[in-house]
Amino acid sequence: MSVHDIRSAVRPDPDQPMVDIANYVADYRIESEEAYDTARYMLLDSLATAMMAMKFPECVKHLGPLVPGATLPGGARVPGTSYELDPAQAAFAIGTQIRWLDFNDTWLAAEWGHPSDNLGAILAAADWLGRKAEREGGHALTVRDVLGYAIKAHEIQGCYALKNSFNRVGQDHVILVRLASTAVATHMLGGDKEQIVTAISHSWIDNGSLRTYRHAPNTGPRKSWAAGDACRRAMIHAINAVYRGVLGYPSALSAKTWGYYDVAFGGKAFQFERPFGSYVMENVLFKISFPAEFHAQTAVECAMKLHGEVAGRIEQIEKVVIETQEAGMRIIDKTGPLANYADRDHCIQYMVAVPLIFGRLTAADYSDDIASDPRIDMLRETMVVSENPQFTRDYFDPEKRYIGNSVQVFFKGGGSTEKISIDCPIGHRTRRAEGIPVLLKKFEAAMRGHLPANKVKVILEATGNPAELEGMPIQQFLDMFTL
Repeated sequence: MSVHDIRSAVRPDPDQPMVDIANYVADYRIESEEAYDTARYMLLDSLATAMMAMKFPECVKHLGPLVPGATLPGGARVPGTSYELDPAQAAFAIGTQIRWLDFNDTWLAAEWGHPSDNLGAILAAADWLGRKAEREGGHALTVRDVLGYAIKAHEIQGCYALKNSFNRVGQDHVILVRLASTAVATHMLGGDKEQIVTAISHSWIDNGSLRTYRHAPNTGPRKSWAAGDACRRAMIHAINAVYRGVLGYPSALSAKTWGYYDVAFGGKAFQFERPFGSYVMENVLFKISFPAEFHAQTAVECAMKLHGEVAGRIEQIEKVVIETQEAGMRIIDKTGPLANYADRDHCIQYMVAVPLIFGRLTAADYSDDIASDPRIDMLRETMVVSENPQFTRDYFDPEKRYIGNSVQVFFKGGGSTEKISIDCPIGHRTRRAEGIPVLLKKFEAAMRGHLPANKVKVILEATGNPAELEGMPIQQFLDMFTL
């Protein structure tokens, strides 16, 4: 058995996982129309969440230039605003808009995440390149081109998440947003395979953000702009690789002692369940009905079904029993005072209490005003959360990928509701026929809630014709969303 010589300065061949990403991004041809159709709905859903986020000043304050006045006329636009920014800062702003309300798509496996977060980098790069092409007589990317890049970004993030748990080493899932966005943005800017490898080697060298801002006792608003931060960093890596010719680091993952595996991943190499294709986009989970952490989506749906039976008897409730998956136990089972909206939308007890009481769960229900209702914490105190092993097995089954929860309410003096169990939420692939009309209503309502009526009319006409929409230059499409 040979021993690695840490003194050797011989540069090795690039780590295979980085080469595999570069080959996929540069060479793979997407043949799945289901993937393209799903990606189109994903784009609309993400823009809907972005427009909905514009009602929240804490989000809006992040969306402008990094310092006052640092705008870029002719740069990338930020939907729902009049900002024109450099593509890196625009990537941050768009990624922040899409993620702010925890209402965009989701992927759940060994690692969790929100693949549409990558649209921060993809839309910023595409708009900037498209506007540049208009000025210089070049060729702009179409909406379909952008959907293709989104499919690939989803696939990279999601396939890494299937077998590799970054949360178990304390790192946040946005490390995979940075990875996927770096890869596709580099190719969008004209980078070849070598430049893609260079860019993603820098992404791995960045290491990862700590998850502590998602968990008690430190839960806070950084989780709402963490994906935007990853998109911004991805754009910087792509720009450096393509326009500045920076040096790459071929064993950024595998270098003994100093590589990512040894420093951050317990010395283990990444594992993969399947080759890259279009699996993730086809199976992605949409958050359609409730802005809630996805492991609780079906719990909220269960609570909504029980609202009519229990709303008039809140004071008589003795116990609320919630069964969830192991991941739900680990992420959102939370007791004690909840300090802010970010604490509340990652607490399964809070997300069940609100619909039991009010028959709804909206972004506004995480506000201090709603949280001050004493009935919410009173109900939280009665709740018992436990793992249902079958929910956990179905969660990891690649043929199912369910996110099951059950809720049952018991009353003082005896009596209870039935136990309501739901395996998969309305945003699941198996409920697409039921979910897409709801998604489109979400999109229209979000547009009407923020944009002028004349803009909304043009947007709805354009998005109502998929063939024409996909052939449209991306900068023309995004122009519809600017103020």
